[in-house]
Amino acid sequence: MNRWKKIIVTGIALVSLLTLVACGKAANDSTAASSSSKPIMLGSSGSDYQIWQHIAKSPQAKKAGLTIKVKQVTDGNVINASTAEGQLDVNAFQSYAYFQQYNKINPSQKLAALGTTYLEPMGLYSKKYKHLSDIPNGATIGISNDPANATRGLLLLAAAKLITLKPNFNALSTVKDIQTNPKQLKFKEVETTVQTLPDVDAELISNTRALDGGLNVLKDSLFHEKLTQKTRANVNILATAAKNKNNKQFKKLVKLYHDPTLQAWIKKTFSGTKLEVNKPISYLQENS
Repeated sequence: MNRWKKIIVTGIALVSLLTLVACGKAANDSTAASSSSKPIMLGSSGSDYQIWQHIAKSPQAKKAGLTIKVKQVTDGNVINASTAEGQLDVNAFQSYAYFQQYNKINPSQKLAALGTTYLEPMGLYSKKYKHLSDIPNGATIGISNDPANATRGLLLLAAAKLITLKPNFNALSTVKDIQTNPKQLKFKEVETTVQTLPDVDAELISNTRALDGGLNVLKDSLFHEKLTQKTRANVNILATAAKNKNNKQFKKLVKLYHDPTLQAWIKKTFSGTKLEVNKPISYLQENS
């Protein structure tokens, strides 16, 4: 009888131990799943919203253990403020230059750059002329009424050798900082879109606006940006609140964006106009 008692007691103990181990494993698995599947709230707009909607639903996101909820917000300042305040975890819509400008204006709500995504070239377009050399003396150039894009446009005109800029030209510079203007070009501030092209001789239009109007910057522009040391501040980034700059889950988004399969989809969908830039943030910084 004692022998049977020992067997029964041993059996009960073994069952109890296995149950505890199983429960412990289940609890750990549940915690890990909960941690890895916590949704990342990502704010975006325009074509970036379309891109991240696709990425969020992709097998690659699932494989990375990321659950991404994409929210569309049309105002860039609202996206950044919401990210700084924590309503959004990460945002994808802005160039590094825009990000820098935001941080300067909002020192108490600073953001951190997580990684690079692409360069979306700005282009100079015309309905009246087919070649850059055709632009006549005294031509009127449409330039953005947004200061950041206006500065970017002037840099593009300088790269096209239509004007030269003063040595101290910077992110806050305007048409007043043009050093030489041999063609005596005139500048008209407009809400730069394809629709306003007929009102000027040529116009500086962002790629997002150009795509919306059915234009391809690589094929239809008279001149467009290329990735150089001078245009690196125009590279788009993923950004988060400064306190989250080392968040491992958020950093996974950068690697996910550059997945070859996802990049093939982006290239096909946007006709190659979003030029992938897979560089460290240090590449974008002035002193790098």
